[in-house]
Amino acid sequence: MAGRMAINEAKIVEQKTHVVPGKLKITEHFFDVPKDYSKPSAGTLRLFARSARKAENPADPEEEDEKKKQLPWLLYLQGGPGFECRSPQAYPWTNTMLDKGYQMLYLDQRGTGLSTPISASTLGLRGDNPVQANYLKLFRADSIIKDCEAIRKALTAGYPKAKQKWSIMGQSFGGFCSITYLSFFPEGLKEAFLCGGLQPLVKGPDEVYRRLYKKVIQRNESYYRKYPEDVERVRSIVKLLQRFGYRTVRLPSEGSLSARRFQQLGLMFGAHGGIDSLHEIVLRASTDLELFGHITRQTLASIDGAIDFDSNILYSILHEPIYCQGTAPNWSAHRIRKEFPQFDLDTDGPVFFTGEMIYPWMFDDYSELRKLKDQAELVARTSDWPALFDEEQLAKNEVPVYAATYMEDMYVDFNFAQETAANIKGCKTFVTNALYHDAVRSKVDEVMKQLFALRDDTID
Repeated sequence: MAGRMAINEAKIVEQKTHVVPGKLKITEHFFDVPKDYSKPSAGTLRLFARSARKAENPADPEEEDEKKKQLPWLLYLQGGPGFECRSPQAYPWTNTMLDKGYQMLYLDQRGTGLSTPISASTLGLRGDNPVQANYLKLFRADSIIKDCEAIRKALTAGYPKAKQKWSIMGQSFGGFCSITYLSFFPEGLKEAFLCGGLQPLVKGPDEVYRRLYKKVIQRNESYYRKYPEDVERVRSIVKLLQRFGYRTVRLPSEGSLSARRFQQLGLMFGAHGGIDSLHEIVLRASTDLELFGHITRQTLASIDGAIDFDSNILYSILHEPIYCQGTAPNWSAHRIRKEFPQFDLDTDGPVFFTGEMIYPWMFDDYSELRKLKDQAELVARTSDWPALFDEEQLAKNEVPVYAATYMEDMYVDFNFAQETAANIKGCKTFVTNALYHDAVRSKVDEVMKQLFALRDDTID
């Protein structure tokens, strides 16, 4: 089976426990794991995770049930790529999972948060641009799930063998990681919960973006139906920014507010409330132009904060490679966009915003990404990406899989998701057209209810 190898347990470097409001006992864990699992002697990475369990204060602490110290683990895999986890008390489902008898582990995936984070400055310590590009190749799902296995073995080392498996919960890219996990290390898994994370079983991203552009067009149409007055507002803002060129309008982050960067605010359409949030920004910018003839700093700050590519550079550099197996992405979204003239900025009709797409010009318009332009180009040309899934293994899967999948998902094509579910033996799906990609955060009660209904087989 491609991608299979023996994984040794991670080295536990430090564990410190604290009680936080909300009756949670949170432990901060640091682990050392191989930087490159194919070359274990080539150095290590330091990984960080937080675990959570109920903070209890029994009348006689000495009589606390020893078995309770070995509660089953549930690993949460964050969306991205390139985003860290917040502290457990910040997630609305933490208490739900604790009430169901799990202890939770929130992992900062390698390169994010406190897990040997990647930024332009830390990447520069690795060597020249080709060395940095090769280093970046080690931060996809194929390496992340090996980290997970190493950590699982470390945390369950004293457990009875029957209790050493753990459950996983993957949101978005975390779901992609979960499918890689199911493909190559299913023996470590008890069950898997996926939220908007049924990855397309493709070898490259072109068809992914071809489908997603169509969904983004639909979301633009919904936006302008709700706020028809924004057609002229957006056109006026774009014309102003085009007149000033790519570099003239500066943002608080020292990046440039070009018309093409403003167009990226459509990324917000994929979440609950995203259409209304974009309208607020457009309304502010339009009012600025009417009153002052320029966009004020307050509005520039709201635009800057709405989409932050500079703080999570792995998202931009690895967003297309997360679909690649033996093929180079070659700026797929940029190439495929030419098939959709609806996104042209010079138009007599409504200006359509783009979605979750990465473009090469971003490495000119964003201040931190500018420092990584050459490295990003090298990664985009790379074709020797290893396997991310094993369809034969998925077809004979024995790990229970419960997936929430959304017909109106703007980031993961619904038809691809259905095809993937059909290719995972025993995968049960909750399908809805009433929720969007971020439902596990925005509508957590509904999602958790449906996922556990699938697990407990209560759906008729």
